[in-house]
Amino acid sequence: GLGDVYKRQIFIGNHDIWMFDYLPKEIGAIIHRDVLTVDLLGKRFFLGHGDEVDYRSKAFRFLRTLFRNKFCQWLYAGIHPRWTFGFALGWSLSSRKSGLKKHKTREAAEYQGEDHEYMALFAKEYLKTHPDINFFIFGHRHIMLDLMLSRTARLLIAGDWMQYFSYIVWDGKTLYMEQFETE
Repeated sequence: GLGDVYKRQIFIGNHDIWMFDYLPKEIGAIIHRDVLTVDLLGKRFFLGHGDEVDYRSKAFRFLRTLFRNKFCQWLYAGIHPRWTFGFALGWSLSSRKSGLKKHKTREAAEYQGEDHEYMALFAKEYLKTHPDINFFIFGHRHIMLDLMLSRTARLLIAGDWMQYFSYIVWDGKTLYMEQFETE
């Protein structure tokens, strides 16, 4: 089996940058702030939240760099929580509202097609210099996608736990996407 250590891996995303040491101390979670390439039971995985490979928007890249900078986080943490909490909540709600306007519903954006999904474009380009990758696994886009990139490589986007209750399973032989059923 993969062991318990692989069950406590967390890849932070664009709304998780303030995750510091609570979960590592409480449950021994390992926090990943960037992508990770790892071998699991004979296959090579490229894992990440997905925002790390989004190079379309210079503004998004700049904000991602700024928000993940330890000095900027230290400065922000030095401001009284009365103002920082309100600012963070407002920013997050604004970000989500603009996403809702863009997509018109609470549902995630539609699949853009293999030639327009930036994660697929990234993975195809990355495969040119790293043909040993078998699986690219991301979140971020909030769509459920299982796409064959080549004869030996697949891209999976895990969907969304809040809407689809989806997750990905690797048992050492088969990689597949599941949805949690409440009944």
